[in-house]
Amino acid sequence: MFDNFSKKLSWQSLKQAIAFLLTIIALTPVVTALISSVNQPQIQSNIQLYQTNLNLQVTTLSSDADPNSEEFANLKLIQTSLIGEDTYTTAEEQYLSAQKSAKKTITELKKSAVNPEQKKSLEREINSLKDLELKLSLIQASQGDLDSARQIWQDIKEKSEFENYKPAVLGNALLLEGLYSEPPEIASDAEARIERNFQGWFRYTILEKLYSLENRQEDLLALEEEQSEVAANALIQLILLALLPLIGGLIGVVLLVFLLVQWLLRKQRALLFLDDSLAWQTKWGGETLWWGIIIGFFFVGQIVLPVIFGVLSSFLSLNPEKFSLEAKAIYVVVSYLALTVSSLSVLYLAIKPFRPLPPDWFRFNLFSPWFLWGLAGYFVALPLVIIVSLLNQLIWQGQGGSNPLLTLALESQNTFALLCFGFTASLAAPFFEEIVFRGFLLASLTRYLPVWGAIALSSLIFALAHQNLSEVLPLTVLGCVLGFVYTRSKNLLSSMLVHSLWNGGTLLSLFLLGSGAG
Repeated sequence: MFDNFSKKLSWQSLKQAIAFLLTIIALTPVVTALISSVNQPQIQSNIQLYQTNLNLQVTTLSSDADPNSEEFANLKLIQTSLIGEDTYTTAEEQYLSAQKSAKKTITELKKSAVNPEQKKSLEREINSLKDLELKLSLIQASQGDLDSARQIWQDIKEKSEFENYKPAVLGNALLLEGLYSEPPEIASDAEARIERNFQGWFRYTILEKLYSLENRQEDLLALEEEQSEVAANALIQLILLALLPLIGGLIGVVLLVFLLVQWLLRKQRALLFLDDSLAWQTKWGGETLWWGIIIGFFFVGQIVLPVIFGVLSSFLSLNPEKFSLEAKAIYVVVSYLALTVSSLSVLYLAIKPFRPLPPDWFRFNLFSPWFLWGLAGYFVALPLVIIVSLLNQLIWQGQGGSNPLLTLALESQNTFALLCFGFTASLAAPFFEEIVFRGFLLASLTRYLPVWGAIALSSLIFALAHQNLSEVLPLTVLGCVLGFVYTRSKNLLSSMLVHSLWNGGTLLSLFLLGSGAG
């Protein structure tokens, strides 16, 4: 009997040791990514610059109207309401702030850039900084501050000998320096290079300078007509970007006030009241929870699939970093679907011994008011996450990393790529993540924690799983809304709708910014 007990104890100890080792292996990439995100820029900095570029586009509208006309007055009023009085000063300040943040990021990267991947990241940041500085120099030059602009061009020339710029950076600096020198020095291929390397207001400003210097009046008139149309579209996009969150946020505030008043008046009968009657009847313990989350989500997602995709890429001589935008979009969809299928398969096998499950587990009910729950949850999430995100900006000061998919969506104006990103973010991600984090994790945690504690802990794990420290706070708040909606509705369709609307709204905003800013 003692031998059997000893063997059983040894096997139990071995299982625990293996489980501990697999947990460490699975979570190490997550912890590493979170730590490395400290020195990575947020996408918020890029979003602000795209917004600034859109504002610059709109400034060209009023210049086409008669200053004494009612049209001019109306345009000026709309313009001031949306972009403020002194757009160029604000734009310069935004770019100077972004320049300072980028230099800080580069300084930190230089300290730790030892492996090839880190060196590539450093190289990308340096080139991004130089592109940013060229745009800053154009804003300065257009306002007559040629000394500051020339200092940037001179700095790029001097550092080009020992900093690995992409070829266009030095060429663009020389091109701009020539156009704004006295007398001007115009390259024979100036127009082609401008069309190739500049977009939006920056393209318009340089072409206007070139055509004026070459006295090309017909081309100048055609350019102004084209820019007037582009500026009108930019104005519409700015209005949409301002109105959609404003309207949604106001609805959310009204709903929040209603919920708080109801909670104060009705206490235990209020929607905000959460007690153990809302908990799920859980048949399994910590081991099944470990299989579903640590193995199914983290180990498969962070270890197994990267190894498989790495081996396949090596075997097929593919380098995802060098993919075209369309190929990157397909890669994103395929890799996410692979994660979804493999992780849910592990989860299914983990809970299979406990079937049949109680009826409120993983519930999809088309005939309950899931749509109203989802829509209301989305509106409530808007003001909460916006407020927390503003606080988050003060904490992280533009650092802390962001989801790389957001950057691709912001910079992409390819319809096919945007459809792929939209499918992944608005359909695949809500379906998969709500099953894992709300359907399984949150519900399982109610065995050990009060309902509100299960919502909070599952939301924190959901936020950490996105592997960017700057997103932990806002995503935790969003996760709490998702958890509350699911707990109250007992229908995964509700939280999936909130998740889908949130991701879809984010992508729509990025598309509007990217398509209008240039």
